[in-house]
Amino acid sequence: MEKRNEKLPEKTCSIERLVTVPEDVEKVLKGEKTATRRNGVYAYPGEIMVLKGEEFKVEALYSQTLGEMTDEHARQEGHPNLESYKQSILALHPKMPWVPKMSVWVHEFSSVQK
Repeated sequence: MEKRNEKLPEKTCSIERLVTVPEDVEKVLKGEKTATRRNGVYAYPGEIMVLKGEEFKVEALYSQTLGEMTDEHARQEGHPNLESYKQSILALHPKMPWVPKMSVWVHEFSSVQK
């Protein structure tokens, strides 16, 4: 997906809340998860997220609709395919419907090697 060059809004939360689900933290630490989608901005490119003492740099931030997601995007999220990702999100947010036109903020990150 082409990264859009758009004006970034104010943060709606802090980087410490970007990845909090224990299973997801482990996926990030193993290199299996390199992106997180949120309904708001939690971090800007260049910021550092610390998980269990390891640092991860936010490399990119852009908006995307759920309908634009592909299996490759789901793999960035640590899932084998889009359906798996969708079911995981709906399990975390039981009252939330999957709306293809819903826009989310994609935070892409990578490990900072010391």
